[in-house]
Amino acid sequence: MRIFCRCPPELLPVLPQPVAAAGALPDWLRAMPSRVPAAALGGEVRTLKHCLPFIDALGLGILVPLACDVEVRAEGFAWEWEPPAVASVPGYPRAPLSFHLPEQAQGAPFAPAAGELLVKFVNFWTLATEPGWSLLVTHPFNRPDLPFQTLTGLVDTDSYGHGLIHFPALWRDPAFRGVLPAGTPIAQCVPLPRASIELEQRAMNAEEAAATAVLRERLAATPGVYRRERRSASNAVETAG
Repeated sequence: MRIFCRCPPELLPVLPQPVAAAGALPDWLRAMPSRVPAAALGGEVRTLKHCLPFIDALGLGILVPLACDVEVRAEGFAWEWEPPAVASVPGYPRAPLSFHLPEQAQGAPFAPAAGELLVKFVNFWTLATEPGWSLLVTHPFNRPDLPFQTLTGLVDTDSYGHGLIHFPALWRDPAFRGVLPAGTPIAQCVPLPRASIELEQRAMNAEEAAATAVLRERLAATPGVYRRERRSASNAVETAG
């Protein structure tokens, strides 16, 4: 699966590039301990650093970065960034951040509350996929530490690969002051094949129930069964420590 990220030639020297999410895990994950004391157990417990589905979700697809430093002040947002003019694509955007009117989310359960803003992160890269594939565009997985919440959308990037996809987001932390640095992940994009889904619901048969029972016993008795035997190498993401 290939994702094609392209920008005008004038901007290539100055833009942070999209990265494979597997190679850009958050610093807090690498820094967190593997085991911690748990009073309720009277001993130690493994942390999320051992939860492979949690980690592998962090590493899915690509992360699109913020184009430049954005300072968050009491009076609003500010940046000092003068990208080169783009002669090759007239009217190309220049500001890293824009806004949606709060009324545009009226009636939605995530409509901005008092002190919240509906911002739009500007993406300077076109994102294209191979025929039959779309991109799920969403908030970086498992990243509530970011002061915003990117909304989720699905884009048919095989046919829209020459268009720009911008990222609406709720600014969730009105108390945040400081700099959101260039390179901050503002969206996670995961390629999905377009295919119809067939859903089957039924009771387990005897063979399936026995297989589930055996697997549960093995998981309880032997650490690392999922990692060694059930985890796909194509999705595996590793952390240091």
